[in-house]
Amino acid sequence: MTDKLSTSEIDTYIFNKNDEQEIERFVGIEIYATSKIKGIGGIYKNKFKDFIVKEIDINGKTLSIKEDYKSHPFSKELKDQYTIFNLTKVNKDSFEAIRQISKSLKIPSDWIKYSGIKDKFSISVQKLAIRGNFIEELRRLKLRDIFIRNIQPSKKSVKLGSHRGNHFTIVLRNIKNSRDLQENLNEYISFLNNYGFPNYFGLQRFGSFRPNSHIVGHCLIEGDYKKAFEEYVLTTYSTELPESKIVRRKLRNDKNLEKAYETFPKSLNYERNMILHLIENPGDYKGSLNTLPSALKQLLVSSFQSFLFNKMLTLRVDKGFSLFKPIKGDVLSILDDHHGNVTKAKYIYGKNYDEYLDKAIKLNRAVIILPIIGNNTNLDDFPLVKQLLEEICGQEKIDKNIFSSEYFNEPEFKGSLRAITTKPIGLKMTNFEADDLFTGKTKVKLEFSLSKGVYATMLIREFIKQS
Repeated sequence: MTDKLSTSEIDTYIFNKNDEQEIERFVGIEIYATSKIKGIGGIYKNKFKDFIVKEIDINGKTLSIKEDYKSHPFSKELKDQYTIFNLTKVNKDSFEAIRQISKSLKIPSDWIKYSGIKDKFSISVQKLAIRGNFIEELRRLKLRDIFIRNIQPSKKSVKLGSHRGNHFTIVLRNIKNSRDLQENLNEYISFLNNYGFPNYFGLQRFGSFRPNSHIVGHCLIEGDYKKAFEEYVLTTYSTELPESKIVRRKLRNDKNLEKAYETFPKSLNYERNMILHLIENPGDYKGSLNTLPSALKQLLVSSFQSFLFNKMLTLRVDKGFSLFKPIKGDVLSILDDHHGNVTKAKYIYGKNYDEYLDKAIKLNRAVIILPIIGNNTNLDDFPLVKQLLEEICGQEKIDKNIFSSEYFNEPEFKGSLRAITTKPIGLKMTNFEADDLFTGKTKVKLEFSLSKGVYATMLIREFIKQS
């Protein structure tokens, strides 16, 4: 449970245990696919080297952290227009890495395109692109914990969602030894490979320490920019760093923007830019929010859509409906032949095609879906969802008219479809041994791939499952 303690101005969120499960519940993540299998406990991301993410490109190639092929020059004959490169980052936020690169190259951060956001507390490699010839500039670039490799000219850019997925190597540590531990792990691996797990949007979408991106997004959609500023800059969470809470509370109490600009740590760069704008433009909260990178503002709005998806998925199961077996009113999507992705071919269960849909599910050719609700979403096409959303909007005090907001006129927010479950590709245990960091405990290394948009942490939580 989370307590919301009122102050004189803004609210403070207090999590009773400050643990990950409690924060997950705050953003709608509650149910497990493996609820009948005992959790193994343990921890992950104890060291950033324990969480390695490698992007899989559209051709199915997994990027290598150290690959660095020699580049050929920019060519007008080949119609080169972009510089593409591999970004390897160590324990660094994707937006922060892009900001540092853009600052060093003296270009707007919006010029740098990416396919997906990678975990901060990890070693990750992904493909990025910049319009124009930046081959030499990137070769000379030296930034801490940022490594630019495999720089190449290209006639095509990188686009959001243009990769196929990600490959993960993850170490779970501090696992209590038991006689049936290996057997338990093998049971997990078999179940998850065969059935999959809830396709929630993970904490990375909302913020692991300040899980409020969906709240800010809700404010933006409503056009309440003052409230969005207050949530982003002033509201404190019991899970964030103490120095962050101190400066936010100080500004909340004394309203001294000039002093706050001086005392906010440089790590809170976005907040500092927002504060500076208000100093120079008193009362212009919309302009203050517009100092955020456009990609980050898009993420805030999509976080609200993600929150609704998570809540609908949880409520569906809370009502006693299976994750894996459709009921009347469910909508199913036929998966494509090549990558098993959701397509626009959808059918309502409980009508004329149930026999064929049941067969398609058994053959891994169909899956139950929920909409990521946007401006183009017609809820009449989703009979069960329409009932779930009514209940959620009542609980969360959401005005359904906000789906006509100007933000949802953008192509990114028109609405889409997402499977309620997803399966890992090739999930296996590659190491099982005594933990070198926690005496008397066991560590386990897992390897697997996931389709784009699927969160590895949502698979890992199935194993740990601590109450």
